[in-house]
Amino acid sequence: MIDCRQTWGEDRVYFYDDSGQLARLPVHWTDVEPDDPTVAIGAGRAHFRYDDLCRLADLLTRLSTRAEAPASSCRSVK
Repeated sequence: MIDCRQTWGEDRVYFYDDSGQLARLPVHWTDVEPDDPTVAIGAGRAHFRYDDLCRLADLLTRLSTRAEAPASSCRSVK
């Protein structure tokens, strides 16, 4: 590893590949970044992360609210 820095909105790891060319990968594709605490504590038992379940619940709430709203009719007036 040569460097770890944020570029293009995410952290990337810079390294020299086998041919000597400078390469980069997102840090979450490597073992440079520590494990997500939920994953480490769950030790393979948890299928979903708490934050992801909260985001899913929010999305489902928004979608159900939108589905309950009366549909607007888009008729062209001549």
